[in-house]
Amino acid sequence: MPLREHIRELRNRVLLAAAGLAVGAVAGWIWYPQLFAALQAPIVGLADERGQLIALNFGSVATPLDMQIKVALFAGAIVSSPWWIYQLWAFITPGLTRRERWYTVGFLATSVPLFLAGAALAWWLLPKAVAVLTGFTPDLAVNMIDAQMYLGFIMRMVLAFGIAFLVPVIMVGLNLVGVVRARTWLAGWRWAVLLAFVFAAVATPTGDAISMFALAVPICGLYFTAVGVAALVDRRRDRRARLATGLADAAGLPG
Repeated sequence: MPLREHIRELRNRVLLAAAGLAVGAVAGWIWYPQLFAALQAPIVGLADERGQLIALNFGSVATPLDMQIKVALFAGAIVSSPWWIYQLWAFITPGLTRRERWYTVGFLATSVPLFLAGAALAWWLLPKAVAVLTGFTPDLAVNMIDAQMYLGFIMRMVLAFGIAFLVPVIMVGLNLVGVVRARTWLAGWRWAVLLAFVFAAVATPTGDAISMFALAVPICGLYFTAVGVAALVDRRRDRRARLATGLADAAGLPG
């Protein structure tokens, strides 16, 4: 596909993904009160448990509206994840044959649960992260947390975990279209493990080893699983190529 066609395809996929995000954001806007209650639940629980003043602070007149828009977009990104993940796959693999396009079903059946599992893991770690970070508040002091910064903290953590769990599926997609072979992924396993732990250390704000390993170990496991799947694809592709070459030789045709 020429470069211009690639750019046009990327634009179309981005627009389609944005349309899905907008639809999901409408749902997030409607359910904003329930979503906001869930987002501030860790803070409310800590305030009750410790008997301290820990609360979200809306620093300006426009902050509540801005907060609702961002929460709606955040919810839209989660709700529309099957749609924009499909657009990512369709952009990566435009040249698949009709038979290979059935891989799309497997891709979505794998990637959507993985993305949601990563987001769920981040959500599970969130109360612990908030508890550790607010635990540094001195006695007789209050902790008025800026609502915008708190939401940004949650969004980065949840989306980073979800996208990290998508990386192995993208690896398999690149292998399916013949861009990267399994041996190439395997050759870089040391860098992959290092990057997984570095990413986990940055993405887990508490800085404790348990949270870091809770993210890094699944990522490493998914990485090697992706290498194994790519190796199976390469073996099947090489077998077909040898068979085609053998048939061409038997027929006296150039290979």
